Amino acid sequence: MQTGLASLIVRYRYLVVAVWAVVAVFAFPRASRVNSVLDVEGHSLKLSEAKQAEALLRTAFPKPVFKFFAVAMKGSTPVDSAPFSDLLEQLTRAAERQPFITRVVSVLNTSDTALVSSDRKSTFFIAAVAPEESENATDLVPVFRKAMREAAAAVPEARGIEVAVTGGPALDYDVRKVSTEGAKRSEERALPLTAIVLILAFGSLVAAALPLVVGSFAITSSLALVYVASSFHPMSVFVVNIVTMIGLATGIDYSLLVVTRFREELNRGLSPKQAAIRTMMTAGRAVVTSGLTVIVGFASLLILPTSETRSMGIGGLLVVTAAVLLSTTLLPAVLAILGRSIDKPRWLARRLAWYHAPAPWERWARWLGQHPWRAIVIGAVVIGAITWPLGQIKIGLPRAGWFPSGTESSRGVEILEASGARGSLQPVRVLITAPAGRKVVGAKYIRGLKRLSDSLKADPRIAQVRGPVDLGKRMSVFRYTMLYSDLDRARERYPEFFDAYISTDARTVLMDVFLSDTTSLVSSMDVIHRIRHIRDAGIRGLDSVTVLVGGFSASSVDLQAELLAQFPKLIALVLIITAVMLFIAFKSLLVPIKAVLMNVLSVAGAFGLIVLVFQKGVGGALFGVEGGIAAIYVAVPVMVFAMVFGLSMDYEVFLLSRMKEAFDRTHRNDQATMEGLASTASVITSAAAVMIIVFGTFSFSRVLAAQLMGFGLAVSVFLDATVIRMVLVPAIMHIAGRWNWWPGIKVTDTAKVEAHGPPSERRIPVHASDTST
Repeated sequence: MQTGLASLIVRYRYLVVAVWAVVAVFAFPRASRVNSVLDVEGHSLKLSEAKQAEALLRTAFPKPVFKFFAVAMKGSTPVDSAPFSDLLEQLTRAAERQPFITRVVSVLNTSDTALVSSDRKSTFFIAAVAPEESENATDLVPVFRKAMREAAAAVPEARGIEVAVTGGPALDYDVRKVSTEGAKRSEERALPLTAIVLILAFGSLVAAALPLVVGSFAITSSLALVYVASSFHPMSVFVVNIVTMIGLATGIDYSLLVVTRFREELNRGLSPKQAAIRTMMTAGRAVVTSGLTVIVGFASLLILPTSETRSMGIGGLLVVTAAVLLSTTLLPAVLAILGRSIDKPRWLARRLAWYHAPAPWERWARWLGQHPWRAIVIGAVVIGAITWPLGQIKIGLPRAGWFPSGTESSRGVEILEASGARGSLQPVRVLITAPAGRKVVGAKYIRGLKRLSDSLKADPRIAQVRGPVDLGKRMSVFRYTMLYSDLDRARERYPEFFDAYISTDARTVLMDVFLSDTTSLVSSMDVIHRIRHIRDAGIRGLDSVTVLVGGFSASSVDLQAELLAQFPKLIALVLIITAVMLFIAFKSLLVPIKAVLMNVLSVAGAFGLIVLVFQKGVGGALFGVEGGIAAIYVAVPVMVFAMVFGLSMDYEVFLLSRMKEAFDRTHRNDQATMEGLASTASVITSAAAVMIIVFGTFSFSRVLAAQLMGFGLAVSVFLDATVIRMVLVPAIMHIAGRWNWWPGIKVTDTAKVEAHGPPSERRIPVHASDTST
């Protein structure tokens, strides 16, 4: 940070505080309303096959069953008993009265036995949302659930029958609600533990309060900006988790570094104003450099072709920028005002002096200087063991835990699963379109449609196929040909079926493929690949038609392909830009290369533990995923890498900044390495503890995606703050010697200085972060 800018901030410190107070006044109301504008579903920004199928379904069919509510019912008496049948009739009528419902499919108006369980004590019905309302279907969940509750209350004799509204929109609504509540709960859990760490780190209540204020303010201001950004770009509901996690962690971390350095400068005899300026010239510069490395990671998410990842990238950019600005403007202004008052109460610092005892860190720094190769071997073995499971990673939809437990929608899924009808919630949707001017239900294509349907039914993972050639088990190709020879008459005979499965011009038909309950989300993606393989291999009789495969699982397959295709570009972008930034900051070639490689190790270790704990289930019971989830959702490694790479670089930037500062003063690499390690050990350990607490609380979220990201971030920070920062980095710095700082420092000049010493060397105590007063 430039001296002039730091001086201006300190000179106009009261004005700076006033400006941020005005920002708070405008930010808080918008931040409190952010949940109302967030999007639950992620959208591919490319025209994938599943997206094409979705668009065709919307436009080609008069009344498609596109978005729907599934109302599951379970009782102790058969569905045809008086209380049960009365309740079912009351609920279906209430559903039909809703202006956004186009049709209701139940056992009352169909003879479909798939709607009733084998023991006849459970049933469900489908309430299709009007196509024009499908975009807002999630917002209609509270209205529909209220209507169902009121209808059930009108049948008092059926109070023992359980009713649960589920289906895609209801599941999305509950994910949004649980995600928002989880972010708030995690923040509430993290703050007390973080406060304890900060009190230990500072030995002062006033100093400990400042990072908490900055972190909370960073979250509030960023959520307000997310509220504004939602007008221009769809913002995922998970952005709340990202902003809360990253805002609290980086806001507190950066503030911790700044406040610690400010107190250090005060202890050197500087005035509060001078100390604030000096802090910005040292710690402030490190915060900006560190913040830029984190921003690079989040910016890389903007190249990914989904609204979900891009919105998280935007949220991360906003909150990290806010944390950096607050730490380098508001915080130094407040510090210049407080001065020595930051040490209050003074008795607390004396009681907690043991926390900052420099001796252990100095001994460790000296041991590393004497045994660098031994340290590298130990660190490499630890990282290698942790990273080993990464080779077994499986990318896909998880086997379990995808939907949050304890919600009405998940209870509905449990009822459907118990009755053997879970596959009805997320059918695979196969759309077959004939060339222009042709009818796909004409005599030319009927036999081909029948072949396609029969080949799908032959798959044991498929429970049922519903389409234009599946009206009856005993209907032959000839009878279907006769039926569709007079389309007007057939439409009169099966009006609801035609509206849902045959387009108005009869050029396009829909086949709904329902998976068996033994087919998990993991294997559902394999079913999609098989259906598309059948299509690509060619179906006799359908050689001139277009076949599109859509639905939830197909969308996931397409999304996975898109993200995996872009992942190498994202990795290259982050690595190259980060290395260039560190080269500019430290004027060294070896330092940025080493920093990037060390970060890759910490990220790989985090991924290895994610696979071990969540995919394999080793220790997964602690996080509510006993038995493992079998596969890792594709967006998780992409987003974890983008976020972790910058965040885990924080401590290396802090450490290297202090080493470079010591090296510029002494021109002795070994001394600079030991001094940098010992002088930053206390503050970095405290900062890492804060991040681990913040991210760790999200590991226990009820939303699986938030769990995976929280766990990955916490583990990565732990590895970086221990094995990487305390072992590998300083050991390599010792071995590299004067080459660490080439070409910024000539190697020959440095060798002379190390041999004879600088003309005048002012020795600064190794433990420069002493907080005693």
